[in-house]
Amino acid sequence: MSYLIMAGQLILSLSILIVLHEMGHFFPARWFNTRVEKFYLFFDPWFSLFKVKRGETEYGIGWLPLGGYVKISGMIDESMDKEQMKQPPQPWEFRSKPAWQRLIIMLGGVTVNFILGFFIYAMVLFVWGEEYLPAQNASYGIAADSLGQALGFRDGDKVLALGDQPYDKFNDRLVFKAVAIDNVSSIKVERDGQQIMLMMPDSAAQMLTKRENKNERLFTPRAPFEIGRIAEGEEYAASQADIKVDDRVIAFNGQPTTYYHEYEKLALANKGKPVTLSLLRGKDTITTKLTLNEKGQMGVAPKPLAEYFDVKRQEYTFFEALPAGTAKGWDLLVTQIKAFGQMFRGKIKASESLGGFGTIAKMFGAQWVWENFWQMTAVLSLILAFMNLLPIPALDGGHVMFLLYEVVSGRKPSDKFMEYATIIGFIIVISLVLYANLLDAFRG
Repeated sequence: MSYLIMAGQLILSLSILIVLHEMGHFFPARWFNTRVEKFYLFFDPWFSLFKVKRGETEYGIGWLPLGGYVKISGMIDESMDKEQMKQPPQPWEFRSKPAWQRLIIMLGGVTVNFILGFFIYAMVLFVWGEEYLPAQNASYGIAADSLGQALGFRDGDKVLALGDQPYDKFNDRLVFKAVAIDNVSSIKVERDGQQIMLMMPDSAAQMLTKRENKNERLFTPRAPFEIGRIAEGEEYAASQADIKVDDRVIAFNGQPTTYYHEYEKLALANKGKPVTLSLLRGKDTITTKLTLNEKGQMGVAPKPLAEYFDVKRQEYTFFEALPAGTAKGWDLLVTQIKAFGQMFRGKIKASESLGGFGTIAKMFGAQWVWENFWQMTAVLSLILAFMNLLPIPALDGGHVMFLLYEVVSGRKPSDKFMEYATIIGFIIVISLVLYANLLDAFRG
């Protein structure tokens, strides 16, 4: 079921983005009296799932969910309609229009995706706001995971600055981005009451961007382990043991566990085994025995962080959300450009960063949460716009590149040149898509 939910979210998100992207080409073409022969969601080689003709345009849904397209008369595109191009140019064809009109038509799709990405980010902030833990409020410091420890972090550290930028919001993804993308080489932390500088190893960027490490935590807020909820049912050991909500776990098999991450490590090391817990209940210390399941769980959930720390939620009015959403979207685009730069410099391996539809689907999550769905849709919209602007023939950016050449030089590339360029570009794009999805298949 979780795979169906992830696939459903991906298909819905891509369908929204593809239709709106193609509208970005469709409407400018119609405004300039250019005939649009087809408007398709997904590709339709050999047959389509649905089609209907309205006026000059056939609208349909293809069976191959790798994108979508509008077929504009008199244009060299992925349809490779050579017969049409052999005929004399007609007034309603793309090739008969002035270069500036053709440029607007070609830029329409990415323009829609850029605006849409910024707008969705803004509406997510407007509807749900933004919850965060101020770094200074994480009074117990961090609980460093193994990946964080490899970078030099230790339990109890308080992160103060990333390079010369203050660390205001507690989020290990900010550290990930600073080190892997922004080339931050030093991080200031407070350790045992003293400020020290952690120097990042030269291999830090490659280490963090390895496929197996991308979703791994660097650290979490360190907090005590107080029982917030107990699952019901005989299959959960905690429901049968002397454990109550608000109990604080203070020892595991006689070993002190002041904080939750200490308990978690011991529990994972004792999967399926009987264990003894010491609990603080009010002023009394209670000892109880139970058997963990094969995942190292006993059927309880700790209290949320808001029980220990002053978590902030920033609300946005509609007009506050617009610039804030635009800023978030712009930061994503800058990060993408920097990531490309890191790949060219060899600090990030492309094979570790590329992913196909499986990788993207997993990013939506196994549960349908609308806030996360729209966040991911905003990300995909901006990435789609960015990728489509790359100067590769067959992509919008390739057409724009040739149109800009025509505007500057006054010379229009020949139809034969555009035909060959489009074939080469199409091969490049399909090869990249196949490569990314093959990586997914090999990774399992």
